[in-house]
Amino acid sequence: MARRYTAAIRQITKENKQVLDMCGIVGIINTDRKLIDGSYIREAIRIQRDRGNGLGGGFAVYGAYPENKNKYAFHIMYEGDRHNPVIPMVEDFLRNKTKIYQAEQIPVYPNDRIPLGPYFKRYFLKPIADFFYPDETEEDYIVRLVMAINKMEGAFVISSGKNLGVFKGVGYPEDIADYFGIEDYKGYMWVAHNRFPTNTPGWWGGAHPFTILDKAVVHNGEITSYGTNMRWLEMYGYYCLLQTDTEVITYIYDKLSRKDNLSKADACYVMAPSLWEEIDRTNNEKMKYLRQIYGSAIVNGPFGIVLTHTDGAIILNDRNKLRPVVCARTGNTYYSSSEECSIRLLSPEVDEIWSPRGGEPVIVDLAEEVAA
Repeated sequence: MARRYTAAIRQITKENKQVLDMCGIVGIINTDRKLIDGSYIREAIRIQRDRGNGLGGGFAVYGAYPENKNKYAFHIMYEGDRHNPVIPMVEDFLRNKTKIYQAEQIPVYPNDRIPLGPYFKRYFLKPIADFFYPDETEEDYIVRLVMAINKMEGAFVISSGKNLGVFKGVGYPEDIADYFGIEDYKGYMWVAHNRFPTNTPGWWGGAHPFTILDKAVVHNGEITSYGTNMRWLEMYGYYCLLQTDTEVITYIYDKLSRKDNLSKADACYVMAPSLWEEIDRTNNEKMKYLRQIYGSAIVNGPFGIVLTHTDGAIILNDRNKLRPVVCARTGNTYYSSSEECSIRLLSPEVDEIWSPRGGEPVIVDLAEEVAA
């Protein structure tokens, strides 16, 4: 499916060299976990329409499924329609490996801008511990299931976290929002993306956000270290099958934070480290250690990202700050965007607004969740 877009993308890239990698990103983080509906994020990314070219838009929302918040919510995209023969294969696989509590088609609302896309279903499930490998955690097991499904031809896991939903596809983001009825969902944290693909295909599975477990990433830029990152990840059971360079960022952060127990700041430093000259000048042993040990996890190239997870968000630029990212705060709400106009639309008056320095992460933590 993705290959059919390649020729068109190359032509678009050739004709639009002056606006390459102009993707738009927006994040809304309510640290008090206040729920808002999708109309806010839709409008915030809509006014960045000129940053995309209609070949990709998407949203991630945290807090979308409170009635199933303790179950993993698998959003799966099936190429074609509901008659795709891979669907019963995937569902048999899930029934054998997990306990499925609910399965349903994700509602879509075709329109003249997006007549009809692939077939989407969601499954609320819990893993069966009897199938865990020795020393394998529940989350390791879920990652293994995601990778196995993504290897099945015509099936792709779009999101797999608890109380998290991802909705994405080919189109401008406001059209994708209307296609999935984003305004019907409420969450305490939202991210959105408007895509301008250059050297990777514009197809439904390649739209942003990219996720694994509770992590979701939207990205503006180009990852020139993709090949090195991909080979490193494969050694640890992560397989990049969605034909877009951004996928590696999500997996790298999951590996560093969850499996290697690095702090948020250290994980960000691994992805966007200091130059060797600075490390030698400061003689910082920790910087030297992290760069030596995790050389293959360095994310090279120009990038600005918003990375969200269950407990908060991270905003990060490449160390040379070659892509724009603006952050702001109003009360308990943080905003991040590639354009200040999106922030001003959401909150004309802000308590503070700033542009993060290259390689220096903005780390936002949510308040502790209060038990019901």
